[in-house]
Amino acid sequence: MKSFFTKNVLIALTVVVSLCLLYWGIEYLKGINLFKPANFYYAKFENVGGLTVSAPVTVNGFQVGQVREINYDYANNQITVLMSLDKELRVPRGSQVSLSSDILGTAALTLNLAKSDSYYNVGDEIPTAVKAGLMDKVGDDVMPQVVAMLPKIDSILSNVNGVLSNPAINTSVSRLDGITAELARSSQQLTLLMNSLNRSVPGIMGDVKGVTGNLYTASGDIKHLSANVSNMPLDSTIKSLNATVANLQALSAKLNNKESSLGLLLNDKALYNNANSSVMSLDSLLKDVKKNPKRYVTIKVF
Repeated sequence: MKSFFTKNVLIALTVVVSLCLLYWGIEYLKGINLFKPANFYYAKFENVGGLTVSAPVTVNGFQVGQVREINYDYANNQITVLMSLDKELRVPRGSQVSLSSDILGTAALTLNLAKSDSYYNVGDEIPTAVKAGLMDKVGDDVMPQVVAMLPKIDSILSNVNGVLSNPAINTSVSRLDGITAELARSSQQLTLLMNSLNRSVPGIMGDVKGVTGNLYTASGDIKHLSANVSNMPLDSTIKSLNATVANLQALSAKLNNKESSLGLLLNDKALYNNANSSVMSLDSLLKDVKKNPKRYVTIKVF
């Protein structure tokens, strides 16, 4: 009896298992868990723009299932969406499925549960309602305002073009270029000046230190001079100066007094004239002696 697990059977089993694993992997990558029990329901839409297989089905923001299939019903010109929902979820009658899309255009299904004591059976069709997405709201609310603003924007742009085409703008820009160039040159000159100052600062600081040293030496000399002045007999010197001033004042009083001898000598004109006459006579006598010495000097030889 031949063994059942021949080489060909093993190859066939390996291929089947591989295909099963491949199918499970593809479904798993789509977000579909084949091993998780689920209930299937149907929903029909006129338009499912942006909705794809494995799109989430949510209740109050929580995902309770996903889209398994999307088929087109050619008889009714509608699109049938097969949804797989969690096994524990029971859908009350009167509930609706709405289609909504986010700002990126990705669509999702939202299950709006109603309050009822009866529930849909597995495989039933759930009524649908199209929920306006964010882009739809933008198109309905914002676009009319944008269209109304377009003429104003066009007018503003025309005014801006008129202002920019004004030759004065070009002139101002040219002047600004000139001012910018002048500022650049001034900045370069300031940089050169600062570099020069940085090179000169060490010498200046040396001179300042020298001057400070000289001031310190001069301060010491002043202190020494002040000490010497403090040690000088200033009181006796001042007393001597006062006595000398008193004597000079007394002498000046005597000279100004016409009754005193010095006063008469300085203030009597007759005495001055007599003295002047005497000096002139003495001068004439000396001249005559020089001219006729023999008249006054007699030389005898024995």
